[in-house]
Amino acid sequence: MIRVQIYYVTPLATNCSYLVDEATGASAVVDPGAESKALNAQIEQDGGRLTYVLLTHGHYDHICFAGQLAEKYGAKVVTGKHNNIFLSDTHLNGTAGHGLDFTPFSADILLSDGEKFRLGETEITYLYTPGHTSGCGVYLFDDIMIAGDVLFCESCGRTDLPSGDDFQMAQSLKKLKDLDGDYRVIPGHGPLTTLEHERRCNPFMRRL
Repeated sequence: MIRVQIYYVTPLATNCSYLVDEATGASAVVDPGAESKALNAQIEQDGGRLTYVLLTHGHYDHICFAGQLAEKYGAKVVTGKHNNIFLSDTHLNGTAGHGLDFTPFSADILLSDGEKFRLGETEITYLYTPGHTSGCGVYLFDDIMIAGDVLFCESCGRTDLPSGDDFQMAQSLKKLKDLDGDYRVIPGHGPLTTLEHERRCNPFMRRL
């Protein structure tokens, strides 16, 4: 089982998740778009055992502190194989357009759709879910879905940014809709929700 804490980072209030495997104490951070002193303090309090920095996609508000955080703790950066180009292309990740200071980096582990890995004793599954960008992905573990900017509470991610695609977004939302069972959903921004609520109430998902 994984314990989850959420920290709000960046002016866009990105949901940055801190994951701790309760059996082993191994930890991971998801989508550190900016530094959080409170998150840093918690990692230190837990012994600094950061194993992974996980990225759902490559926009600046999800990746800008990933390289520094991984380097500080010797953690491995993990993302989908289609997302790696965003970590070095300032046009795709939006840092150039927003005038942000950004040092390009590359992931250590590149995942394919459906690939599984472990944080401590907990298995995590990666699903490739393009649409918001061509590199988007979702992480599933226990009864949690970390959805990035694919699925929001009663909405979904925009598709008008570089590499976004309406058809791919619809396919990805149907892929999530068709998963067995229910999940507590942590979106990239905004309130938490559940997959069953989105099946019933999300206009983008209901029509699929």
